[in-house]
Amino acid sequence: MAHHHDNQHNHARSHDHADVDWAVMAPLLEAQAELFAPMQAQVTAWLRTHQPEPGLIVDAGSGPGVVSCALADAFPGARVVAADASGPLLERATERADRLGVADRFSTLEAELPAGLADLEYPVDLLWASRSLHHLGDQRAALVAFAQRLAPGGTLALLEGGLPTRFLPRDIGIGRPGLQSRIGAAEDMWFNEMRAALPGVVAEIEDWPALLTSAGLRHTGTRSFLLDLPAPLSDEARAYLVSYLGRLRDSLAEALDADDVATLDRLLDPDDKASVHHRPDVFVLTAQTVYTAEKPE
Repeated sequence: MAHHHDNQHNHARSHDHADVDWAVMAPLLEAQAELFAPMQAQVTAWLRTHQPEPGLIVDAGSGPGVVSCALADAFPGARVVAADASGPLLERATERADRLGVADRFSTLEAELPAGLADLEYPVDLLWASRSLHHLGDQRAALVAFAQRLAPGGTLALLEGGLPTRFLPRDIGIGRPGLQSRIGAAEDMWFNEMRAALPGVVAEIEDWPALLTSAGLRHTGTRSFLLDLPAPLSDEARAYLVSYLGRLRDSLAEALDADDVATLDRLLDPDDKASVHHRPDVFVLTAQTVYTAEKPE
C-alpha cells in the first residue's frame, strides 16, 4: 500500500529546514492539530491502556507542541519533553504550554532526530512519534535509537500511514472528476522524491510491526482512528482547508496536469462561488494509524 503523507506536517517538514518559512507554517500546523484534537483524544485514551501513568513522555518531532501539550493535559502526573529540530516551533510550544498552564511539567529539546534524543536525562515511559520517522533516512536505525531511550516496560507509539484526507465529492462540478485521487498520486510521487533525497536513505518495506520487532520491541497493537467532520464545516475547519489546499497547490503544481492546477486555482479563489471558501459540500474525512510497541522489562 502506498504510504500516504497527506497532512500538512509532511509538506512542512523538509529535510532542509532553511527552505521552510516557519512563520507561515506554524499557524497551519497548529490549526491542523487543533482540528484533529477529537481524534488525538481517542488516541490518547488508547495509549493510556498501554501506559496508564508515565513519568516521562517525549514527543519526538513535536513541531509547535499542540499534541505535546495535549499529552501533558491528559497525563497530569507526567513530565513532557517536546523534541524537534526547529527552534522557532519549539518557542511556540513553550508559549502554548505557558498559556495552557502546564509549563511546570513541560520542557523542550532542540535536537536532530534520532541522535539528539541521547541528550535526554532519563529513560522515557511513553515516546510519541507522529509522522516524524519517515523524515529520517534510516528508519530502522532510528527505531533502534528510539528503543534505546525507552525505560524497561516503556511504550513507543508510532503514527504512520493511515488514509489520505478527503475533503470533496468525486464530482465537484468543475474540472475533471476524481481530482482527489490524482492529488493522492502526486503526493505519493512527492513523498518518494522527498525520501530519495534524504541523507543516508535506506529503502524499507513499511511493515511497521516488523520494524518495531526488529528494533527489539514487542509489538502490542495497531489501531486506526477516524476524523469525521461532515459538511457543513465550521469556519475554523474551512479556513484550515483553504490553507491546506494552498499548500498542496504550491507543492504539487509540477506533478499535476494544467487542468487540475486550474481547478485548484478556482477552488482557492475567494471570488469564485465554486471555491472551498463558499461551497457547501466540503468536509474533512481522514484516518490515522498508530502502532504501539513495548520495551521488555
